Amino acid sequence: MKRNGILNRHLAGAVAELGHGDGVLVCDAGMPIPDGPRVVDLAFRAGVPSFAEVLEGLLAELVVEGATAATEVREANQEASDLLDGHFPSLDLVSHERLKELSAGARLVVRTGEARPYANVLLRCGVFF
Repeated sequence: MKRNGILNRHLAGAVAELGHGDGVLVCDAGMPIPDGPRVVDLAFRAGVPSFAEVLEGLLAELVVEGATAATEVREANQEASDLLDGHFPSLDLVSHERLKELSAGARLVVRTGEARPYANVLLRCGVFF
């Protein structure tokens, strides 16, 4: 049994399969999930687990070279906006519709129980060397 890090076996296995340039969409409970990417649905109840909890856990294990979020997060969800700015000083912003289009190319979608709007980010995996 793992001592720490991501304990969910489906998510831990999916993270281990990621490579340089792969996309990982971390999304709220309301984000439409496209056909194609592998999905690990962590949503249990509204707000559980939160977007912040899942993002923090993933960032502890992933090398991320870029991130994209919806411009709408700035007005509709200040907490998520601040969280993203704290982790990604060069955060790319696109319309929510464009983020949904881009998410179709993700390799992995991690759905949270987040119930606040626009708590979504598309991560681009980097490399540790």
